[in-house]
Amino acid sequence: MIELSGVTKTYDGQAVLTEVDVTIPRGRLTALVGPNGAGKSTLFGIASRLIVADAGHVTVDDLDIARARNEEVARRLAVLRQDNTLAARLSVADLVRFGRFPHSKGRLTADDHRIVAAAIAELELEPFRDRFLDQLSGGQRQRAFIAMVLAQDTDYVLLDEPLNNLDLRHSVQMMRRLRSLVDDHAKTIALVLHDVNFASAHADHIVALRDGIVVAQGPPEQIITPEVLSEVYEVDVSVLDHDGQRVAVYFR
Repeated sequence: MIELSGVTKTYDGQAVLTEVDVTIPRGRLTALVGPNGAGKSTLFGIASRLIVADAGHVTVDDLDIARARNEEVARRLAVLRQDNTLAARLSVADLVRFGRFPHSKGRLTADDHRIVAAAIAELELEPFRDRFLDQLSGGQRQRAFIAMVLAQDTDYVLLDEPLNNLDLRHSVQMMRRLRSLVDDHAKTIALVLHDVNFASAHADHIVALRDGIVVAQGPPEQIITPEVLSEVYEVDVSVLDHDGQRVAVYFR
């Protein structure tokens, strides 16, 4: 599991995270939800050592992130950042191959090429494998970056807004793929979601943040409630039951 204990981060005197304690259970799909500015992306950045916390510590199983070597972290944890930009002009296949770097150091084996091809196929990118990223739609680029993360083939995967730029069909397919990686391939996945109904439908564990603190964390039936969601988002939220599935209604 990934454990964040007492994590605090401040920018220019403004607290972004305040003594946050979060557990991301192993072998489960965890969704981070909350309004803009709640600290979700910062939490992911600290968990993956892309951001240095002012206080607190993070462990991935027995690995202390602060003391681990870069290679150790990269083999345990794959990360999709919210701002995916590249200076180089790359094809889809070139980008996905980068996911194998922690394992191959740039000298891809036959097994590396097999994993890259499987990630491209899994994200339905085979027709675009030789196309440059700047020739793709926003949704296609997002899928290419996710394929790169999956090609890294780590036990833990952190995805910051993986549904960004995806239409409804591809969003549903993406969540089903991630669910399958957890159920069928024993991956541990945590992701930032803005749609609480996707979290309700697919997550095992939900962490709800607001203003840099954890309001609640637990299974969907404990988080997808009018009380918790109204506190997190500061709007009136109704929760309906549809065939045993909790659905948040917040647009009336």
